[in-house]
Amino acid sequence: MILKDLFSVIAKLARIQFTCFLLIGGTVFSGHCQAIPSDHPTGKLVDAGGHLLHIDVTGTGKPVVIFENGSGDFSFIWDLVQPEISKTTMTVSYDRAGYAWSEAGPLPRTGRQIAYELHTALHNAGIKGPYILVGQSYGGFLVRSFARFYRKEVVGLVLVDALNEDSKVIVNNKGMRIRDWAKGEQAPNPQNITNKITDPDSVAKKPVVLDTAIEPPLNKLPINIQKLQVWAQSQPVYKKASNNEMTWSPEDVADMYKNKGKAEYLLGDIPLIVISRGNGGYSGMPDSVELENERIKLQDDLTHLSTNSKHIIDNNSGHNIHLEDPETVINAIKQVIRACKTHTKLN
Repeated sequence: MILKDLFSVIAKLARIQFTCFLLIGGTVFSGHCQAIPSDHPTGKLVDAGGHLLHIDVTGTGKPVVIFENGSGDFSFIWDLVQPEISKTTMTVSYDRAGYAWSEAGPLPRTGRQIAYELHTALHNAGIKGPYILVGQSYGGFLVRSFARFYRKEVVGLVLVDALNEDSKVIVNNKGMRIRDWAKGEQAPNPQNITNKITDPDSVAKKPVVLDTAIEPPLNKLPINIQKLQVWAQSQPVYKKASNNEMTWSPEDVADMYKNKGKAEYLLGDIPLIVISRGNGGYSGMPDSVELENERIKLQDDLTHLSTNSKHIIDNNSGHNIHLEDPETVINAIKQVIRACKTHTKLN
């Protein structure tokens, strides 16, 4: 997740910029107020239950490392991490339904639905486990859901500054728990699509207004990836998909909190590494010390999901460690791969 908190992504999605010039990395690209052409996905499209998901598969070998994006992010957010891991084993990054090249999926966008679609796409692509799941921010919730429903296929996890089920986000300069937004709704069983979803806003009858914002640390990505970012974040279908995810996510968080400590919500003894930023960014807030202490405690609490875990605090990065300090994420994934292959404890 690129933004400062989980729910401010909605404000970002609502922002419309009417400029006809694309400013990326100090270079100006002239445009004509239409989406950057991206007819050729970086990976391939695979059936995920009646709609197609875009998956980008690189490398060979087992276990397979699956990357799950933060809120509002795309498959190429892992561009500074995935190529290095693919030298060691097979890797998969992907775009959730409605993101980039992926088709829209059924509603609501629950953690269980998203896990089902990813699992279906992997199996339809012939990519079977064992899997190591890597989830950043909101993606941390999603990989925990995947591990819960497909436990026998998951052998390791890396949580990259993932939010705890009791975490707070900052709204109007005040810390609020994500689970407090829950309305007590129950997640339906996973659904397939029997008829293609057609979004009238996605039909190319009118120019797409580009959202040209490349917020740090997205500017650390190569220029060609930044161009893809502008194209992908400008698509109307994406904005609806991301908003739907955020609308439902408090329900999943509340469910995790309600069932905290139950065996089916834990990870047993599989290797788990929790990576946390060194500073929560609460400077200037009246309760900054309390918020920071709680954040660290909750990050450490995530290690209790497995009896074979470790906690790495990265003092060289903010929330987006996979962009700001990718080497730390790469090293953590390699540690989990090694522990899985040798059936040893993390050290």
